[in-house]
Amino acid sequence: MSPSQISLRPHDMCVALQLVLTPSFSYRELAHDVGLSLGEAHNSVKRLEQARLFMADPGRVNVPALLELLVHGVPYVFPGQLGPDTQGVPTAHSGPALAERLSGVDVIVWPSADGEIRGHALVPLCASAPDLVQRNEALYRWLTLVDALRVGRARDRSLAGDILKRELQHGRTIE
Repeated sequence: MSPSQISLRPHDMCVALQLVLTPSFSYRELAHDVGLSLGEAHNSVKRLEQARLFMADPGRVNVPALLELLVHGVPYVFPGQLGPDTQGVPTAHSGPALAERLSGVDVIVWPSADGEIRGHALVPLCASAPDLVQRNEALYRWLTLVDALRVGRARDRSLAGDILKRELQHGRTIE
């Protein structure tokens, strides 16, 4: 039997970003931080290793490769499609990193009954994303920037890419 072709899944981007935030991790903590099952967190790390985005030895994310994928690949591999207005959690240019810098644009949200604003719906890269606002603010911030890369205009994408580059290289959010 020949090996099968590796295919990254959308939530692998969430795991990769979390691994930048917490380079020393246990799979249990990683699963909790991202909102995945223990098995799916493990499988995600294995896919990231196969894609050369995570190196088990020495246990770190290949940040330059991840940035290249986020900025140049994710908009094509995991394109965002805006849906009808709904209640939800702000993302993309409506998220915490870009909202004050970019005004006068339509609000974009991840659909959530717990969300406090209305806007165009966008399916998040990982199902647990709307819950991250309360329990993983740094990952939430980075995922909103990735969404700006997925659905934003040129200025949104440029600004989001610049912020992600600066913050991922430092391994933390910079406000």
